[in-house]
Amino acid sequence: MKSTDQVGTAPSVAPEQTVGIPRQDRIPARVRSGEKLLPEQARVHNRELLLRMLYREGPHSRADLARRTGLTRVSVSDVVSDLLTDDLVREMGMRAGSRPGKPAMMLGFNEHAYQTVALDLSHSTLYRGAVLDLGGSVVTRRQVEIAGSTGAEAVARVVGLVRELTDEVTAPLLGIGVGTPGIVDLGGVILGAPNLGWQDVNLRSVLTERFACPVVVANDANAAALAERSYGESAPDSLLVRVGVGVGAGLLLGGTPVLGSRFAAGEIGHVVVDSDSDRSCVCGKFGCLETWLSTRRIQEDLSGARTEAEHARVLAVAGEALGRVLAPIVAALNVSEIVLSGPQRVLEGPLAAATTRTIRQRALTEVHGDIVLRLSGLGDDIVLRGATAMVMSQQLGIV
Repeated sequence: MKSTDQVGTAPSVAPEQTVGIPRQDRIPARVRSGEKLLPEQARVHNRELLLRMLYREGPHSRADLARRTGLTRVSVSDVVSDLLTDDLVREMGMRAGSRPGKPAMMLGFNEHAYQTVALDLSHSTLYRGAVLDLGGSVVTRRQVEIAGSTGAEAVARVVGLVRELTDEVTAPLLGIGVGTPGIVDLGGVILGAPNLGWQDVNLRSVLTERFACPVVVANDANAAALAERSYGESAPDSLLVRVGVGVGAGLLLGGTPVLGSRFAAGEIGHVVVDSDSDRSCVCGKFGCLETWLSTRRIQEDLSGARTEAEHARVLAVAGEALGRVLAPIVAALNVSEIVLSGPQRVLEGPLAAATTRTIRQRALTEVHGDIVLRLSGLGDDIVLRGATAMVMSQQLGIV
């Protein structure tokens, strides 16, 4: 009979357990409270614990896993046996070295066991998609021109792009992940995305019914923040600002995404920067941050710049607008890092410098003067990799 009564405790990986999109059957809170778990709940937890360790730290032996997690060797062997059967873990060969006794068999996470279909809907002129493996590497890419489509027509373009990508999948499909502008609840319903003409659009349900596989839909900035934490160098307390067709932010505190009571945490694009401005926004107000910082508005402003100095001034003004919005957030939450994600040629230089300068001018220098502001190193694939991380978090519990 398989042993499932012991639950691993691995303090070294515990902070990562809450990163990702919450799942109803996730159980760390019960583990921490000492509440007795059902055998199947314990087994799910132990499976996720071992997968997470192998994914993040690389190969370990069965004895390593038992020692690090506090699980019995019998429990580790039982879970590992299932993971080997599912091809999520592979035996990598004997441990090299000169330790006494029989060399241990090393186990490694199999990045090629499954693939995901990931979509990024944050660009102003096209939707981007890709098939990725579990290591975040792109297997194949596709994109479709938006051509001004909104509402049901935009949904149809998304469905068509997913159909093209599922035809390119060459391994078992773990799920579909979508990063989209707008406010998205935990059920994958887009409560509002003005730039796409979506309100109460259940994109998760649409894709689940069409493709009969798990689907995760989340705000693109939250997806990008998760990608930066999973694949990049993000600090546990950080704010990622995503600049695309809209402007949004993904917030991590202690490595945990903050979504808000109505799933609108990070919707900074529609904060009014200048109430006297005549810059109209798609939300119906005037002077929103997005009217200075979205890629479309920046391109429009830059088109009127005739000299290098004028070009720099346009970007500096956008950076100042961003800094005015971020300063109170930095002051309230004391985040240690701000990461900018979007077109690098736009964000680096004058815009980033003006943002940093404005934050330091408006927040308490003694406390927040050392805040780090940097550009993400994940490039254009950040939302795609974040969408993959969301699927892995929901289905495997390992991100």
